[in-house]
Amino acid sequence: MLKKVLSVSVVAVLSLMVLVSMSTGVVASDYLIRVAHVLPESHASHIALKEEFKKQIEEGTDGNVKVELYPNAQLGGDRQAVESVSLGTLEMTMAIGSVLSAYDERAAVMDLPFLFTSREAARAALDGDFGEKLNEIFVESNMYNLGWCENGFRNITNNRGPVNVPGDLEGLKIRTMENPYHVKAFKLYGANPTPMSFGELYTALQQGTVDAQENPISIIYAAKFYEVQDYCSLTQHIYGTVALYINKPFFDSLPEEYQKVVKDAAQATKERQRAVAYRQDTELIEKLEEEGMKVNEVSDEDKLKFREAAEPLYEQYREQYGDEFIEAALQYNE
Repeated sequence: MLKKVLSVSVVAVLSLMVLVSMSTGVVASDYLIRVAHVLPESHASHIALKEEFKKQIEEGTDGNVKVELYPNAQLGGDRQAVESVSLGTLEMTMAIGSVLSAYDERAAVMDLPFLFTSREAARAALDGDFGEKLNEIFVESNMYNLGWCENGFRNITNNRGPVNVPGDLEGLKIRTMENPYHVKAFKLYGANPTPMSFGELYTALQQGTVDAQENPISIIYAAKFYEVQDYCSLTQHIYGTVALYINKPFFDSLPEEYQKVVKDAAQATKERQRAVAYRQDTELIEKLEEEGMKVNEVSDEDKLKFREAAEPLYEQYREQYGDEFIEAALQYNE
């Protein structure tokens, strides 16, 4: 379990939160749920939070529970927001599930390439035993997970050419998340992974500091990477999760009838977010092509080559944490 130390960055975030609350003039209510996330208002996550979560909770409690949304990383990045929720200085965030590995390294199982062979398998696993095992980590970290949403599968863009097999990445300087499993995976593929914050990525691609990057389709489009990248290859190498983290003591302090309203709203949010995310993935591939990007499918046979190349990561994970989480996930691919 990671020791929760209140860092300078979190103090800065808390100060910003106070200023934001003062400037917005919070309407009097019995309870306030501030929900922070890093995505733009056009993303499926914000749409679902606004049109399902906020609306249902405020209507279902006659305004006694107010919901405020803070998109676009207004209150810091995913890691900062999750740390704030764990500490109880922020009620809630909608953040990538992989941040959970900072609290328990077993959660890094979600960072293994090709853990899931389809969107349907991933959703079933997260709604089933696999998701329940991960949810236990939330509770141990002073949080509840109200629902598993999705960012969709991550895909590769670059300026050199289509990527179909690991050899196509040889020597390519690719930006990755600051995630050890992602970095190791791309090294195994022969690329030159360069961890970098998302906020620096567009400029780095524009200036040629990196040649490539990988993200879900919705983020590739929202960030306008089509302006600085020529090729998009649908490798679908990692299924990106988004979780609804809520502070446990805060949720427990709500009256039971309000807890039910929040849970029901979260379930509706999950279903809406997934539906919008899937639709956006489908529609935005066409939009990327309209913007001039060359998009190529990657065959199941070629995806297997990536999966086989990443086998050392699976071996490493098993040696450190055992088979429990991996097997709980893989059974849903059958």
